[in-house]
Amino acid sequence: MPDVNSTRYTIGFAAIVSVVCALLVAASAVGLQSRQEENQRLFRQKNVLLAAGLLRPDEAPTGAEMRKIFDRHIEVRLVDLASGEYMAEGRIDVETYDQRRVRNDPALSRPAPPNAAKISRLPTYGAVYLVRAGGKDAPVEQVVLPIEGIGMWGMMYGFLALDRDGRTVRGITFYDQKETPGLGSEISNPKWQALWVGRQAFDASWEPKLTVVKGAVGPPATDPHRIDAISGATITSNGVSRLVGFWLSDEGYGRYLARFRAGDTS
Repeated sequence: MPDVNSTRYTIGFAAIVSVVCALLVAASAVGLQSRQEENQRLFRQKNVLLAAGLLRPDEAPTGAEMRKIFDRHIEVRLVDLASGEYMAEGRIDVETYDQRRVRNDPALSRPAPPNAAKISRLPTYGAVYLVRAGGKDAPVEQVVLPIEGIGMWGMMYGFLALDRDGRTVRGITFYDQKETPGLGSEISNPKWQALWVGRQAFDASWEPKLTVVKGAVGPPATDPHRIDAISGATITSNGVSRLVGFWLSDEGYGRYLARFRAGDTS
């Protein structure tokens, strides 16, 4: 009979409990990994639909309902950011492609040039979401682009939707950010995001022009390139301007958007 009051017994018992708990945690993590990845994919799809205006912020469809909406209206393609050309279909599974993950894979990404958005690496292939409001066989009406960049406390991730003209903003979302609650975190507020709708992403020379500014901002018809900044969140607001400008430039999706405007949607 072991001496349950001995130091050796106490250490041995604690070690066994620790090993068993570690195995249980590891098994749970492995077992739930596929479900976690599916939930992340659904969350991205939800935000694509929100940016495109195919889902309202107050709607809460089930996972199955959201997948149905997404599959009916959205076509996911990958484009070579360096050339702006679509990647041949079938080479990579676009349904499971995680742009945030592959940027850390040297085989699928490259160092980013110096930029104000503080983006360190770029994926070789960027995802684009072609929106057909009338269904799969209808003409493309919008394109939704992933966007990201540094804020005050960390990276901000979202989606920007542009009209078929490749210029007019149809919507924007920020679905992952670490900005100050009640201040910079307002970039996730649908009311602030609504201020972007109808703004013009480029000037007459097709240079990125959207910027978040302090002070009075007019309606899109008379003040097409400016968005009212978030009160008390200057650093976050400047970060949003910089990241949007980067992804609209030729370092981001600029070359692709030139082809999109010219009619290349297949």
